[in-house]
Amino acid sequence: MPHDDFQVEPVKGLPETPPEGEVILWQGKPDWWALSKESLNLLWVAGYFVFLAAWRFVAVVDLMPLGQAIWASVPFLILGAIVCVLLMGIAWAQAHYTVYTITNRRVAMRIGAALTVTLNLPYTQIGAANLDLRKSGTGTIAFDLMGDTRISYLVCWPHVRPWRISPTQPALRCIPEAETIAAMISEAAEARVSTPRVERTTGAAAPAAVAAE
Repeated sequence: MPHDDFQVEPVKGLPETPPEGEVILWQGKPDWWALSKESLNLLWVAGYFVFLAAWRFVAVVDLMPLGQAIWASVPFLILGAIVCVLLMGIAWAQAHYTVYTITNRRVAMRIGAALTVTLNLPYTQIGAANLDLRKSGTGTIAFDLMGDTRISYLVCWPHVRPWRISPTQPALRCIPEAETIAAMISEAAEARVSTPRVERTTGAAAPAAVAAE
C-alpha cells in the first residue's frame, strides 16, 4: 500500500489516475492549528516555558530589584516563543503538503513534507474506522487495518493514531467537519464491501463465479 511519490501527480493527491469507475468523493488536509496543538502539543510547550519564566522570577525577586527580576525571566519567554514558532512551522508544512483523498473504493493519504509517501487503503482492507471528535468540529479518523500489512509509525507520523505503534493505525489527522467525513467513509466502505465482483473461472464452459469484494 505505501508508495514513494517522486513523480508529478496526474491527479492531485494520487500517484496515478484513478481506474475506471473510481470516483473522488472528497479531498482535504489537516487544520494546521489543530495539528500543532494535538500532534505537537503546542499549548503544553508554551505552558512549560511560561512556568520556567515564573519559576525564575520567584527565585530571584528577593535578590534583586523588581525590574531586574522581570528581565531575568524574559529569556525563557523568548526561547519559548522561538520553539513555539518552530512547532507551528512544522505543523503548517505538514498540513500544506498533505492531501487526504476519499473515493468510492479507498482512502488515499499523500503525506510528508520532506519525504513524500502515498498510502492507499482499500476499504476491503480496513477493519474499522475510529473517530476522535473535538469540540471545535475537527477530529481524527484512525483506520484499523486487516491482513499482514505493516506501516511505519515514524514514517507516517503525525498522520497516525497517537501511541498506537504496533500495529500502527494510519489516520486522517485534525480534519475539519470530521463527523461528516467519517459518515461519508462509512457509507462508501459499506457500498464497496457489499458490491459483488464477477470473475470468470478457467475453462470455456465454466460458469461465471460471483464473489463479494
